[in-house]
Amino acid sequence: MGKGGEDHGKKEENGIESRKKDDDTFPAWAKDVKECEEKYEVNREVGLSDADVEKRRKIYGYNELEKHEGVSIFKLILDQFNDTLVRILLAAAVISFVLAWYDGDEGGEMEITAFVEPLVIFLILIVNAIVGVWQESNAEKALEALKEIQSEHATVIRDAKKFSSLPAKELVPGDIVELRVGDKVPADMRVLHLISSTLRVEQGSLTGESEAVSKTVKPVAENTDIQGKKCMVFAGTTVVNGNCMCLVMATGMNTEIGKVHSQIHEAAQNEEDTPLKKKLNEFGEVLTVLIGIVCAVVWLINVKYFLTWEYVDGWPKNFKFSFEKCTYYFEIAVALAVAAIPEGLPAVITTCLALGTRKMAQKNALVRKLPSVETLGCTTVICSDKTGTLTTNQMAVSKLVAMGSRVGTLRAFNVEGTTYSPFDGKIEDWPVGRMDSNLQMIAKIAAVCNDADVEQSGNHYVAGGMPTEAALKVMVEKMGFPEGRHNESSLACCQLWNKMEQRIATLEFDRDRKSMGVIVNSISHKKSLLVKGAVENLLDRSTSIQLLDGSVVALDQYSKDLILQSLHEMSTSALRCLGFAYKEDLSEFETYNGDEDHPAHQLLLEPRNYSSIESNLTFVGLAGLRDPPRKEVRQAIEDCRAAGIRVMVITGDNKHTAEAICREIGVFGPYDDISSQSLTGKEFMDHRDKKTHLRHSGGLLISRAEPRHKQEIVRLLKEDGEVVAMTGDGVNDAPALKLADIGIAMGIAGTEVAKEASDMVLADDNFSTIVAAVGEGRSIYNNMKAFIRYMISSNIGEVASIFLTAALGIPEGMIPVQLLWVNLVTDGPPATALGFNPPDGDVMKKPPRRSDDSLINTWILFRYLVIGLYVGIATVGVFIIWYTHHTFMGIDLSGDGHSLVTYSQLANWGQCGSWKDFSVSPFTAGSQVFSFDANPCEYFRSGKIKASTLSLSVLVAIEMFNSLNALSEDCSLLRMPPWVNPWLLLAMSISFGLHALILYVPFLAQVFGIVPLSFNEWLLVLAVAFPVILIDEVLKFVGRCTRGLRQSNSTRHSKHKAE
Repeated sequence: MGKGGEDHGKKEENGIESRKKDDDTFPAWAKDVKECEEKYEVNREVGLSDADVEKRRKIYGYNELEKHEGVSIFKLILDQFNDTLVRILLAAAVISFVLAWYDGDEGGEMEITAFVEPLVIFLILIVNAIVGVWQESNAEKALEALKEIQSEHATVIRDAKKFSSLPAKELVPGDIVELRVGDKVPADMRVLHLISSTLRVEQGSLTGESEAVSKTVKPVAENTDIQGKKCMVFAGTTVVNGNCMCLVMATGMNTEIGKVHSQIHEAAQNEEDTPLKKKLNEFGEVLTVLIGIVCAVVWLINVKYFLTWEYVDGWPKNFKFSFEKCTYYFEIAVALAVAAIPEGLPAVITTCLALGTRKMAQKNALVRKLPSVETLGCTTVICSDKTGTLTTNQMAVSKLVAMGSRVGTLRAFNVEGTTYSPFDGKIEDWPVGRMDSNLQMIAKIAAVCNDADVEQSGNHYVAGGMPTEAALKVMVEKMGFPEGRHNESSLACCQLWNKMEQRIATLEFDRDRKSMGVIVNSISHKKSLLVKGAVENLLDRSTSIQLLDGSVVALDQYSKDLILQSLHEMSTSALRCLGFAYKEDLSEFETYNGDEDHPAHQLLLEPRNYSSIESNLTFVGLAGLRDPPRKEVRQAIEDCRAAGIRVMVITGDNKHTAEAICREIGVFGPYDDISSQSLTGKEFMDHRDKKTHLRHSGGLLISRAEPRHKQEIVRLLKEDGEVVAMTGDGVNDAPALKLADIGIAMGIAGTEVAKEASDMVLADDNFSTIVAAVGEGRSIYNNMKAFIRYMISSNIGEVASIFLTAALGIPEGMIPVQLLWVNLVTDGPPATALGFNPPDGDVMKKPPRRSDDSLINTWILFRYLVIGLYVGIATVGVFIIWYTHHTFMGIDLSGDGHSLVTYSQLANWGQCGSWKDFSVSPFTAGSQVFSFDANPCEYFRSGKIKASTLSLSVLVAIEMFNSLNALSEDCSLLRMPPWVNPWLLLAMSISFGLHALILYVPFLAQVFGIVPLSFNEWLLVLAVAFPVILIDEVLKFVGRCTRGLRQSNSTRHSKHKAE
């Protein structure tokens, strides 16, 4: 925006602000043209002078939208580390790097191994940051797309001269602008004068109206909503008919589109985390506390090993501190942090969501932001636009009324079809091939008195010109050829009628007579006038009617009342009605052939003559048109009701039309009293208790809604704890799309602004696609819950293992780099495969989960603490077994020749140096021989490599079996066997294969500090790991038996929390 008069003294500055404020509050739509010109001190013939323009530019700046400063790349990078789990990992990486730097290869750990761990953690953090920055840097594209719809040039009058291509950004309030057909309106302007007889503007993208709006110069009431401001044209809308002179009232950020721009920016600042991200953040915070507590306990248990003292006179003295042992237990703390954090979780979640987006894309729902997939699953309210989402956004004739065989009778035909396709549906009870004279005349008028076109574009048909006229052409095709001939060409009938009746003149539509006429020359060289328009106006100018056989009789009052009664019935069903009439006595045009020198041509140059030309008409029938609801929407709304999702219709269209559509699609019942459920946007904003109104359990309708109304509705619903999905296609919808939990834009009819502000785009603009996507989102969430629980339970097991190691004082069983391998690589494939679990059959019969529902409830936590404790016991137990037993459960473990020690020696291995006559034999592992002649105590350091390998292998095997447990939360493996998800069996094979790879490839074995295992040792691993399935089966059985009790407790808790 311009900077204003900042160097022109305080007085002038105050004057500028005063002028600007005064102009902002001036209701131009409520003032007549003369008042507007006086207010802006301009004459429409002369326009502004250059001096005036400069002075006003200092006040209002340029006619362009503000460019908001984006977040710097440095800030975006820092934001990626504003996460508890990430910070724990970062601390763990830094500490382990420092320890590796000072420690070298002490403690039997090779130097390369020591550095692998911090480097892998740093790599995870870098990839996470890159993905986060990339996602967030795309966030503000909606504002850029908004600028694209602004006009670039304008035809302006200044200093009594016309500038036909002035850059639109140079416009200032008070400029006089000429608009023509096809022009994009460059600013918000007051219509001063219509040059053509009519002016129509397509402003649906801004206001949500389904048809182009006729504009006038007459003022309207000051409190009129945006749709009712018929004397105003708005920036970014398009002129579809006529031309006029306008006065610029508002530019840049003060225009309606500028206000939308501000609202999008404001909504972008208020974006919230998804329900899943909130839960994971909460989990991260709890995890931080738990890690801190466990680390502190481990240090307290082991402080005696690195800090000793003597008591002298009752006081501790002669403190001895061992830096080497201190760093060893520091490493255990780092291992705890690594074990507690599911490092692979972000990658698995991203993979699962990406797979979900592919599934949704197959159902025509294109997800732009990955987390939206999960949020869809807990949607509780869908706020849907009407036009184009619940309806086809394609006008169609649904009823045709023709004259009967005698005076006082009418015939009605229902017309099927909801699109512009001539092959979509037929006319019920139609006399195919036997069209009488009356029906032929209706077909002729509808086809010839028509400027629209219908073309095939790919698999669907699109309208060129006015939608109502295109619908009439489609009706003509369904009526068929007069002689019953057939042709597969999409508009063959219309082409035939236009060939038989050559148009030689057009009487354009205007708002006074509300009709359009064409003078045609038939193949019999006879001139006739064909007219279509508002039924009441045509009846007023008609003197006769045409009956079924083509005979013409006088229009009596009874026939007129009968036609008006039929019109009323159709209008109350929200049909837009058009009448058809003709005239054959055209004495003035008998010899007219379009020649400009013909005397009759002068009559056509003056629109005021059209009413007299279109008099003494013969009325032939009428058609009822509408934007019809999509066929599948009614069932989709039933599905929403079954799934506990409320549907709210918010539209810019008029109340009467919207109510009729809502009744038809099942939002309201056909006979329901909806006076309390259907409000206009203005009525809603004036409601004394808006939140209570929005809590209504049935359907709701808000018509004549403006952008701010939609935003307020979304804001109030979110404040009430609802998870809101909002659909929209226009510029006016973008702020609400941005503010909603899930913004859903239309792919076909949607503007680029709406698409860029959305989280999801519907490729087919269909409401039922949203419902299918919600079902898919629920299924994906259930699967994500399964693998999140699986990974967290695995981490609890790792923590238990390390804690027990430290508590018992035995050598460290697993090093951090091994735990990283398990968390990132071995756990990854099964966790991802759990994302392919088949959906429950009743996924859309359950109410939506609350967004604050626990990811892990008390019972699930207890279950996984039991499983985790078993993992700890198994991994530590197998470590102790190798050192203390030569056989276990009948499995011979003595084949490698290792020496046995007592449990007491193992638990006090740190005192090995003081043991007398302690010696151990060499043992083999694969092709390696480990000998300890030089230092027998090394048997507890480098010699633990076999026991460590057994612990790691038991951990991997238990986690593979545990992934089978995660197939279902409560269902037994006997009822849901592993092969219901073949991907999981494949993933388990891959994980075991990867584990075998690091065991049997020497270089990898050296990196991970492990050795190959023998057949008997593998038997021991499986024998120790398998009981995890039996333990969880028992826990599942208990869970099934106590489910009812837990659900009633949960319901009571939720109610108490809500109160």
